[in-house]
Amino acid sequence: MMRDKLEQLAGKLEGTLYTDDTMRTLYATDASAYREMPLAVAIPQHIEDLKTLISFARENKTSLIPRTAGTSLAGQVVGNGIITDVSRTFTKILEFNKEEGWVRVQPGVIRDELNMFLKPHGFYFGPETSTANRAMIGGMVGNNSCGSNSVVYGSTREHLLEVKALLSNGEEVTFGSMDAETFHRKCEGPDTLETRIYKQIRTSLSNHSYQEEIRKEFPKKSIPRRNTGYAVDMLLETNPFTAGTEDFNFCKLIAGSEGTLAFLTEIKLHVDPLPPKETGLLCIHFNNVDESLRANVLVMDYKPSASELIDHYILECTKDNIEQSKNRFFVQGDPGAILVVEFCRNTREEITEIAGRLEATLRAAGLGYHFPLLFGNDTKKIWALRKAGLGLLSNLPGDEKAVPVIEDTAVAVEDLPDFIRDFNDILAKYKLYAVHYAHAGSGEIHLRPIINLKTEEGNLLFRKIAEEIATLVKKYHGSLSGEHGDGRLRGEFIKQMVGDKNYELLRQIKYTWDPENIFNPNKIVDTPSMNTMLRYKPGQKAPELKTIFHFPEQTMLQHAEQCNGSGDCRKTQLSGGTMCPSYMATRNEKDTTRARANILREFLTNSTKENRFDHKEIYEVLDLCLACKGCKSECPSNVDMAKLKMEFLQHYHDANGVPLRANMIGNFSKLSGLAAIAPGVYNAMVNNSFTGGIIRKFAGFAAKRSLPGLHSITLRKWFNEKWPKEKQGAAGNKKVYLFCDEFTNYNDTTIGIKAVQLLHRLGYDVQMAEHPESARAYMSKGLLRKAREYADRNVRIFSDVINENVPLLGVEPSAILSFRDEYPDLVSEGLRDKAKALAKNVFLIDEFIAAEADKGHITSEQFTTEKQHIKLHGHCQQKALSSALHSQKMLSLPRNYSVEVIPSGCCGMAGSFGYEKEHYDLSMQIGELVLFPAVRNAAQGTLIAAPGTSCRHQVKDGTGVKALHPVEILYNSLV
Repeated sequence: MMRDKLEQLAGKLEGTLYTDDTMRTLYATDASAYREMPLAVAIPQHIEDLKTLISFARENKTSLIPRTAGTSLAGQVVGNGIITDVSRTFTKILEFNKEEGWVRVQPGVIRDELNMFLKPHGFYFGPETSTANRAMIGGMVGNNSCGSNSVVYGSTREHLLEVKALLSNGEEVTFGSMDAETFHRKCEGPDTLETRIYKQIRTSLSNHSYQEEIRKEFPKKSIPRRNTGYAVDMLLETNPFTAGTEDFNFCKLIAGSEGTLAFLTEIKLHVDPLPPKETGLLCIHFNNVDESLRANVLVMDYKPSASELIDHYILECTKDNIEQSKNRFFVQGDPGAILVVEFCRNTREEITEIAGRLEATLRAAGLGYHFPLLFGNDTKKIWALRKAGLGLLSNLPGDEKAVPVIEDTAVAVEDLPDFIRDFNDILAKYKLYAVHYAHAGSGEIHLRPIINLKTEEGNLLFRKIAEEIATLVKKYHGSLSGEHGDGRLRGEFIKQMVGDKNYELLRQIKYTWDPENIFNPNKIVDTPSMNTMLRYKPGQKAPELKTIFHFPEQTMLQHAEQCNGSGDCRKTQLSGGTMCPSYMATRNEKDTTRARANILREFLTNSTKENRFDHKEIYEVLDLCLACKGCKSECPSNVDMAKLKMEFLQHYHDANGVPLRANMIGNFSKLSGLAAIAPGVYNAMVNNSFTGGIIRKFAGFAAKRSLPGLHSITLRKWFNEKWPKEKQGAAGNKKVYLFCDEFTNYNDTTIGIKAVQLLHRLGYDVQMAEHPESARAYMSKGLLRKAREYADRNVRIFSDVINENVPLLGVEPSAILSFRDEYPDLVSEGLRDKAKALAKNVFLIDEFIAAEADKGHITSEQFTTEKQHIKLHGHCQQKALSSALHSQKMLSLPRNYSVEVIPSGCCGMAGSFGYEKEHYDLSMQIGELVLFPAVRNAAQGTLIAAPGTSCRHQVKDGTGVKALHPVEILYNSLV
C-alpha cells in the first residue's frame, strides 16, 4: 500500500524520489553512531516539491527529515521518514547587499563557497566549522554551528537575520526581526498556523513562572556555546519580554532547532568585513591537558580570535596519516597537549608583540615549554591538522573507536580545568580515557572516550557515561550541547538539563509549530533512548572474510568501518584536492567515498550469502569509484576505497565470472605484446574509423574515445639493442634501475628513452632488470590473484638489487607507486617484509631528481637559461602517495622555467575508466571541472606537463593539446 503511494508521490515531484534499498541504506546514517532505515529519499527540485512532500507526510502519518551534507554528529538527519536532501538543488546565492552587510542564500550553499563569493566584495561569513568545505548553511542553522573562531564571531544564531520557511501545513512564512508593536500584531492576526505560533510564545514567555524557571535552569549566560533544546532562554532576552533588549526574532529559536519546527527555503545572514590580513598562530606546547587548560584562562585575556586544543592522542594519530604527517613540522618532541592560539592583526609586528607578551605571562606562571609563532601558509597546515581531528579519531584499526557521546559539552572558560579533571575522574572509574580537542577558547572541548559499541558492555557503557557526564555538566550549569546539537544522542537528557517545567515548554513549542509531528520527529523532544538504533548492534558477530589483500591490524570490514561519515569526500572542486572526483561531477551522495564505505559495511555485516561480496548493490555503488587514491591521503580516516574496490571485485568475479572487457584490460600487457609484433598494422586498425569502431564496440569502449597507439619499438628492445650503440660518454658512478612498466614499454616508449638519456646525461648509470609487468591493470579490474603472481615476482627480483644506494625509478606513477602502495599488502605472506623494505627505495623519477637536486648532485647550470612557462597536472596516485611538488621542483631546475601547478583533482581518465562506454561522459565531465579549462586558458607557448599516461591521453582527447611528461621537458632543456 505505502509502496503504491510512494510511486504516486514520485509522479507528482519534479525532483527525484528514491525508494530502492540501496539509496535508503546510504541515507540511513550520518556522521553519528546512529542508523535507521528511511522510508524514502527525496531530492526536491523546488518549493512546490517541498509542499507536495509536506502534504504527503501529513496525509500518510510519516515525516520529513531535512538534510544537506549529512555531517551531523548526534543523529539529527537519521530517521524512518522521508530524508529530504536539498544539497543538490537548493544551492543558489540569491542576493548580496554590501551596504547593509547581508547575504541571502538557499540552504544548500556550502559555507566555504559562500566565503569565496563574498571575498572579492571584502566580506566574510564568520562561523567556521571543521567541515566548512562541505558543510551547508541549512545544516549550520539547524545545528547552530560555531567553529574555532566563535570567540570573535559567535555562532550561526548571531548571524541569522531572517528565514523563509514552510510550516508543517505548507504555509509559506518569513521570520525576522520585529519591534514589540509588530510582534503583538502578529499575535492578533488571522487564525493561521503562523499566528498560533506567535500566540503560543507570547503566552509562555510572558508567564512569570516560566521566566523564572528558564533563568534558573538553562545554562549560564556566560557560556557562549549553549545549544540545549530550543533557545527559549535567548528568546526571553528580547523585546517585548525583557525591557531594553533587542527586538524579537524567531530566528533565535530556529537556529539550533534541527529542522524540527519548519522547513527552511531561504536564509538571510549577517556578514562581517574580512578579518585583518595578517594571521599568526602561537602553538604553545604543554606537558599535559590540565596545564593547557589552566593556561587557556590566561590566554583569553589577550583577546585571541581562537584558542584550540590538540591533545597527544590526536598528535599520535597524525604520525601515520599521509596528509597530516606533513603538517606536524611545528611539533617539538611529544607534547601532552598543544594550544593553537590565533591572533589576527594588520601587521606581523603587532602579532609578534602580543604573542611575546602572552609567552612571557605563561612562562612566569610556569605554563608551557615551547612557543613557536607561525605565519603564512604554515597556518593553513596547522588548521588542517586541527580540523582533521574528528576523522583521525576514526583511524583506530580495531572495533574500539573514539565515540561521539559526550563530545559537545560546554562550560564557562574559567570552569574548564576543574570540569575536565572531574570528567576524567569519571572516565577513570570505568578504566576509560578520552581524546581531548577543539574549542578551549569558548569553553568547549570535544571529548571522546574509546568504546567498542559492538559489545553489550560497550553499549551499556555508552549510556552510563552519557548519564554521568550529563549530571556533571548540570553541576557546572553548562550546556550538554555546544555546537553539535541534541539530535538522538542528547535529546533524552534535555529534561534533566533544563527541568521538567521547561521541558514541557519545549514540547509545547514543538507541537504548536508541528502538531502532526512531521518535521524530523524524535529529535530534541520525545527522543528515544540514546543507546538504541545504533550503527552497530550490541553483540553482533564479525564475519570471517578471507581476503587477498592484507589489512594490517584489522579486517577488511573494519577498514570500511573507519569511515565515520564526516563527509570530507563531499567537498567540491572549488575546495581543491582529489577526493572524490565522481562526487564532484555528479553531486550525488551515492558517488561519495562515504556511500561506498556504508554499502560495504551494510552488506559485509548483514549478508546471509556464503560469498558476502556477491551483491549487485555493492557493485553499483562502487562502480563510479575511479580508484584515484585521493581518499587514502585526503580522508582523515585513511579509508583506502581503491583497495576495498579491488578486493570486492575479485570476490564478485568469483561468484559471477570475469567480464570480457575486464579480462582484456587486465591482460593489457599481454595483448600489447602481441600487437607489438606488428605495431604499424595495429595502429592503422585503431585509427581507421571503421575497424577502430569495431574494436571499440567489441571491447565496450566509448565511440568518441581515441585509442592509444603503439610505438614502433618497445622500450626494453631499444634499451637492450639500440642504447648500447647510441650511448655517449661513460656511465656515472651512481647506479639506478629503471622500471620498464608496461605502458611506457609499449605506448610511451619515447618518454622511457628520454628518461634513460636524461639520467645518463645527469651522471647516472642506468640499469634495467628482466622483470614482469607491474600488474596495475590486473589490480584495477580486481584480478588480484593474478596480480599477486606478478607482485611476488617483482619483489623477488628487485629485493636482490635495490637498496638505499641503488634505487628503483619509474616513469609512470600508477605502475611504480604500486611497489609502495599495493605490493606490501598484496604479496604472499612470506614476502611482506621484503616488499616493505623494497618500497623504501622505490621512487618516481621526479622524486629522485628533485631529491638529487636538493643534495647538490644536479644543478641549474646543467640546463638552459631560456624562459618557459609550464602548467603541471599531477597524477592522482602521485598526489596521494607522493606529491606533485616533486615534479614542480624538477621542472624548476632550469633557472628561468616557471611552473604553475594546476589545482586539479583527478583528470577523469583513471586508467581504463574513461575508455569504458558507460563511464566516458562522466570522465569528460570530471575533466571539465578544472583541468580542461586550465589547459584551454593557458597562454600561447605554455607547455602542459602531466606525469601520467592516462592524464596525457585525457588532456589530448578533451582539449586537443598534447601534454608532455616532465621528463621530456627536462631532457629538452639540457645544455
